[in-house]
Amino acid sequence: MERLQKVLAQAGVASRRKCEEYIEAGRVQVNDETVTTLGVKVDPDVDAIKVDGRPINRQKKTYLLFNKPRGVITSAKDPEGRKVVADYLHGVKERVYPVGRLDYDTEGLLLLTNDGELANLLTHPKHHVPKTYHATVKGVPHGELLDKLRTGVQLEDGMTAPAEVEYVDINPDKNETIVSITIYEGRNRQVRRMFDAIKFPVEKLRRVQFGPLTVSGLMRGKYRALTAAEVAELRDSAVRSHNVQIKPQ
Repeated sequence: MERLQKVLAQAGVASRRKCEEYIEAGRVQVNDETVTTLGVKVDPDVDAIKVDGRPINRQKKTYLLFNKPRGVITSAKDPEGRKVVADYLHGVKERVYPVGRLDYDTEGLLLLTNDGELANLLTHPKHHVPKTYHATVKGVPHGELLDKLRTGVQLEDGMTAPAEVEYVDINPDKNETIVSITIYEGRNRQVRRMFDAIKFPVEKLRRVQFGPLTVSGLMRGKYRALTAAEVAELRDSAVRSHNVQIKPQ
C-alpha cells in the first residue's frame, strides 16, 4: 500500500505537491469515491484511481537527459510557434516533463521525466541539489566581485545562497571570460541576475551539470535515457542534499 499522492506522482500526473492539491480540491477518485484527505493509502495494482474522472496511466517511468540548444522553449508547445523541447524528443512515447527550466537563451543539461516524485525531490527548496553553469561575460570580473557571488548577492527576491565560483577560461583577444558557477537554489533566471548584480551581464549561459549528471559527450539537440544507476545516483543526491547547510567558501 502506498500514499495516494505518491502513486499519482509516480504515474506522471504532476509533482507530488501538485497531486496533494488535486486531492484536497476533490479532483481525485479511488474506486469511484472522491478522496479529499491526504495520507490515504491505496494499492495501485488493485484500486481504480482517477483524476477528474479519467483513469491514471501506470506508464513506464522514463528518465531523459537532453542537451537543450539556445533558442528553444522549455515547454510542450509555444503559441508563438518557436521551437520547443518536445520537438527534439523523437521516438519518446511517454509524456515527460522538464525538471525545472532553462530559459530561452540558456542551453545545456535539462532533465525530463514522468516520475513526479523524483522531480519533486530534485526541485524542492529543502533539497539543495547542485547545478553548475558556464557563464560567458565580457571583460574579467576580478577579486571581490567573484567573492560576492561566493558569499551571496542581494536580489529583488532576497539574498542568494553562497555559490561555488571559478574561472574556466579567459580570452584576452575577445575580452571575454568563462566563469563556472554552481548554485544550490532554483530561482528564476538566478545566474543571470547574480552576474547582473556585479555589473557583468551574461552573454552566453550553459548548464553543464545537474547533481551527479553532466552533459559531456551529448551533442546539442540530442537526448539519451538515463541508466538505472544514474537514476539511483540522482535520487541519492537529492536525499543527501536535504536540509544541507550551505556555507560561504
